[in-house]
Amino acid sequence: MDLLKVADYMHRYPVTFTADMPVEMAVDRLIKGRQTGGPVVDNHKKIIGFISEQDCLQRMLMSTYHDQQSAKVADVMNTAVLTVKDYDGIIDLAQIMLKAKPKLYPVVDDDGYLLGIITRSDVLAAIDKELHSHYGKVG
Repeated sequence: MDLLKVADYMHRYPVTFTADMPVEMAVDRLIKGRQTGGPVVDNHKKIIGFISEQDCLQRMLMSTYHDQQSAKVADVMNTAVLTVKDYDGIIDLAQIMLKAKPKLYPVVDDDGYLLGIITRSDVLAAIDKELHSHYGKVG
């Protein structure tokens, strides 16, 4: 199972966001893309943040209660982004996912440029596929 790599299971064309994008547009992209969050990138596809459904929901509720103007993604994004590399192992990532909260991790190269994303479901599918290939149908 050490041969299972993030690159083999990641999504190479994720929904992404820009810092100057209105939160409402980010919400629309999250809904249409069926992602729980996503990387915020600069013009060169370098990761500068991460925005989640929870970030958007919190801001939209606040706007509703206080009749505030639209916020930008930069106002609500998290700049301390947990990322993984495409050469990282799936088992190692699974162990990280047991401790950390994110359900989705941006996959970056060694310089911090976005290559894709990988989700908890992708990791489960990878491990399940590997178990089935070694032991036949489980269950």
